[in-house]
Amino acid sequence: MGIRAMVGNLDHPATIARLSGLATRVIHLAPPPSEGWSDTRTHALVRALRLRQSPVCTVYGSTSGVYGDCSGDWVSETRTVDPHTPRAHRRVDAENRIRFWGRSASTRVSILRIPGIYAQDRDGGTPRARLLKGVPVLRDADDVYTNHIHADDLARACCLALWRGAPQRTYNINDNTCLKMGDYFDLAADLYDLPRPPRIARSTAADQLSLMLLSFMSESRRMDNTRMKRELGLRLRYPSVRDGLALCAAAPPRLR
Repeated sequence: MGIRAMVGNLDHPATIARLSGLATRVIHLAPPPSEGWSDTRTHALVRALRLRQSPVCTVYGSTSGVYGDCSGDWVSETRTVDPHTPRAHRRVDAENRIRFWGRSASTRVSILRIPGIYAQDRDGGTPRARLLKGVPVLRDADDVYTNHIHADDLARACCLALWRGAPQRTYNINDNTCLKMGDYFDLAADLYDLPRPPRIARSTAADQLSLMLLSFMSESRRMDNTRMKRELGLRLRYPSVRDGLALCAAAPPRLR
């Protein structure tokens, strides 16, 4: 297909120096390091790309976690970021670094804020394993809104942003679903023909759930994807999680 593959390690910047001058369009999906408050990997990539002629455009895959807890409000890209976790702070740092570089190097940068990704052939990409373990969810009175995107729709959004993304523009990349987390797992359980997860109060959640799960259950927002549809022109193949999970549930067990 005319693709030239190169191997590099963003934790060892010397291995990616040769990207400079070769990359004309960049999709940057590497996660930040697991510790600290800054994203040294994005810094290393930007430093390598600016050595010679900069790319025409760069797409960075960030996270919806940069918004923090929005108390269930609808969230557009104009909302001020308010990260509540170290990993969200690292993503904000990455966004700022790559946006500043884009302006200084006259490179068109698109930042995609991505929520929960799911797909039948993705490791941990469906709720089936969690449902089989019987992990509890919050009762409705304490529950939070959650957002999703199918991996195939995310891939298409990345490609469209390479060509249609406006300069230094941010996009929410999510489907049309508006569900609380518990309702999402109830829906998945019904589709997989599994028992619905038990519901618990937030006051007892700390005794039964991991810190990672608790952090996800402490933030509630409903993401507005109008800009994604209008400017990128993305027509979702899976407009709701019901559409995507129904396909996952119908797949052979090895793909679940």
